[in-house]
Amino acid sequence: MATSQAAVGQDASLLARLEEARRRTDDLFRLLPPNSFYDRPIAERHRMIFYLGHLEAFDWNLLGTKFGLPGQNPAYNKLFAFGIDPVDGGLPSDTPADWPTIAQVENYNRGIRAQLDEALAGPGALAIADPEYGDALLHVAIEHRLMHAETLAYLLHNLPVDRKIQHPAPSHDPSPAPLQRQMTIPQGIATLGQPRDAGNFGWDNEFEMERHEVPSFSIDVFPVTNGQYLKFVQAGGYENQKYWTPEDWEWRRQQNLDHPHFWLPQSALAASDPDLKWNYQGMFGTTPLPLSWPVYVSYAEASAFAKWAGKHLPTEAQWHRAAYGTPQGGEREYPWGDSAPTPAQGNFHHQRWEPTPVDAHPKGASAFGVLDLLGNGWEWTSTRFGALNGFEPFPFYKGYSADFFDGMHFVIKGGSMRTDACMLRRPFRNWFQPHYPYIYTTFRCVEE
Repeated sequence: MATSQAAVGQDASLLARLEEARRRTDDLFRLLPPNSFYDRPIAERHRMIFYLGHLEAFDWNLLGTKFGLPGQNPAYNKLFAFGIDPVDGGLPSDTPADWPTIAQVENYNRGIRAQLDEALAGPGALAIADPEYGDALLHVAIEHRLMHAETLAYLLHNLPVDRKIQHPAPSHDPSPAPLQRQMTIPQGIATLGQPRDAGNFGWDNEFEMERHEVPSFSIDVFPVTNGQYLKFVQAGGYENQKYWTPEDWEWRRQQNLDHPHFWLPQSALAASDPDLKWNYQGMFGTTPLPLSWPVYVSYAEASAFAKWAGKHLPTEAQWHRAAYGTPQGGEREYPWGDSAPTPAQGNFHHQRWEPTPVDAHPKGASAFGVLDLLGNGWEWTSTRFGALNGFEPFPFYKGYSADFFDGMHFVIKGGSMRTDACMLRRPFRNWFQPHYPYIYTTFRCVEE
């Protein structure tokens, strides 16, 4: 079979991206000393050792069979195949002894990479092995790994500092929170998803396109900051049941929750401002609470704040309209226009371990002047995760989206400082449960 120069170039580009994605996840695992691989930073998730084997097992289960390669380790292929997403209970009960040694997993990983790299080395190899989905499979392997680079980052963030290889603690950021204001968004069209026939890669939940007529509304110019959220805490927002749904209140009560997950009472720590009484837990240490940074909270907490403020969370279509719409009625690829993302436009693509002030990237503003839409923190919407019209599951990964069309997950949009630039595309959709406070997820409010 002849292979065009364009196909060879595409192969080289995708293989280079795969290698870069591997470097990113390898670097994250290097932050773990050996005795931390069996820690479980988040009760609802696997131990770190699972993720060490999962990335290669996923690639093998996705790609290895396409080439008819001999199995590496069928038991490990199954053991490391799937993560877990328990909803309000059902926590895992495994012990460290239930897992292989680090050396065994690393040996498994090396074998898989060697076999896959050899199979992928030929021009158009994957397209020949799977003419229908070849390049899409490699895109899936790359973006799956990059998603886990972000998962690994927040898992590492939730490990105690003394369980990680030491790095400098975050610097104190005394910049004040900008005054929150709202921008009126006129009635217009919001397009969700992308057309299947355009030939662009997307996950199954990104297809097909839906056009929504969105009535006029107003939206916060900035995500809610720590400083703004502090007022909700000081006003007793966590003690007043009227701001919470019955399910959210019961969760808050059971967790004895009275502040965002990454906030720490200053108590025994030196307070730079005695009126604040809070520190922020960064990746490698604490710092006085940065009032200008976006607050990271669960959907339940974001919803309670919005009700306290007399507002509510945006729908997915409203968020799209504010982010990508224009006063002239058209839509952009990114909030700032159609040019590819650069560091001047937001805090994304693994640039930093911590957030930046919400007003730090004016060049990332949307056509309506809404800021900080991509990067610095995913944003909750009030839309429950579900299929777009014309949805078809990936035949090679049927459960990727469909397993979560359960009414118990909400769409989040935007991206965090650890989100790769490839997933800042307009149709990309992410989702989480409402009672999951461990991630880099913020929010902004709307009013009709």
